[in-house]
Amino acid sequence: MKNVVIFGAPGSGKGTQSELIIKEFGLAHISTGDVLRAEIANGTELGKTAKGYMDNGQLVPDSLIIDILASVLDSKGKNIPGVIFDGFPRTIAQAEALNAMLKERGTQINVVVGLEVEEDELIKRIVERGKTSGRSDDNAETAKKRLSTYFNQTLPLKDFYVKEGKYASIKGMGSIESIFADIKKAIENA
Repeated sequence: MKNVVIFGAPGSGKGTQSELIIKEFGLAHISTGDVLRAEIANGTELGKTAKGYMDNGQLVPDSLIIDILASVLDSKGKNIPGVIFDGFPRTIAQAEALNAMLKERGTQINVVVGLEVEEDELIKRIVERGKTSGRSDDNAETAKKRLSTYFNQTLPLKDFYVKEGKYASIKGMGSIESIFADIKKAIENA
């Protein structure tokens, strides 16, 4: 199995590049947000537990998210070529839990694709996306707050994966095709 984490700030192109990675490598896509919404919609026990936290304005605990991801991964079967994790992990504790869960299944993260884009460009992209996305959080003020959270809370994960030798720094500026060409090389070499 070839397992990929796509990593980058809001507006770095994770969604766009994830679609290309999935198409090229046939990977299963696991987005924590999508998974949580599906578990809740399907009324699973894990979904009911997650909903209880969310309804009380609390974050879903890492252990519960890992249990849900494990359930989704197991449901994909053994014959998939790999998985792309989108939106997870976001902290070192989550990365360690993900590593442990994958190890139990005889697999691991092969590469972390880190899309690196300058902050001014990120804000510009988010605002531009907001013109068509309909997302209320796609505006300059909210973008700055989201980027601040990313740089303070999620960016330390980069060092974690660099130390593991799994971080592939990808310049996220330029054409979608040239960025993807660099990503493709990183995944093939992992």
